[in-house]
Amino acid sequence: MSKEAKLVVEPRTEMGSAACRRLRERGFVPGNVYGHNAPPISVVMSSDVLRPILKSGAHVVDLEVSGKNDKAIIREVQWDVFGKEIQHIDLLRVDPNERVNITVPIELKGTAPGVMAGGILEHMLHQVVIDCLAYQIPDSIQVRITALQLGQAIHVKELEIPEGCHVHAQPDAVVVHVVKLQEREATAAEGGPAEPEVIGKKPDADAAADDKKDDKKKK
Repeated sequence: MSKEAKLVVEPRTEMGSAACRRLRERGFVPGNVYGHNAPPISVVMSSDVLRPILKSGAHVVDLEVSGKNDKAIIREVQWDVFGKEIQHIDLLRVDPNERVNITVPIELKGTAPGVMAGGILEHMLHQVVIDCLAYQIPDSIQVRITALQLGQAIHVKELEIPEGCHVHAQPDAVVVHVVKLQEREATAAEGGPAEPEVIGKKPDADAAADDKKDDKKKK
């Protein structure tokens, strides 16, 4: 189940890149709140309040704007180039009873016995799109691989999805499998290596034409 947190924000009156930069220098984060049949508003919040909420992995917040409360999804977070400072955040108002589509990560848990037997673990699907109620967004889909033997795979249809959630992916899509080293090398070489081009070598058609010219000269 998704973690929830309380986030208090204030309407933002300072607009533009220069104003946003000044806000960040003072320890605040500019953002937008939109959606749910209400006009979008520009807001600002304390970085010290927002950072632990993001660190907790919360997707949904109890949002308070000027004394009014809403449920909101953390839609997008922009960080600086070093990934340390929060630059901007977008929040989407939602109805707690409304279904939403969202991408959640797939996390592998444990060690596959097939790897201990000499196989190679290949994590093919790292995230999946699901639809669920706003307050039911899972932080991740966890996949236990402690029984995954050499040559075995776990497919989308075998994932343990929280009740009320639906996955938007092919049921037979491989999430993770353990393959033999030889099989992996064979798959990589299926197309076969391309024949290296010899510098100065002419295409067959051109070579044939040159041969005919040589025959005429000899005659």
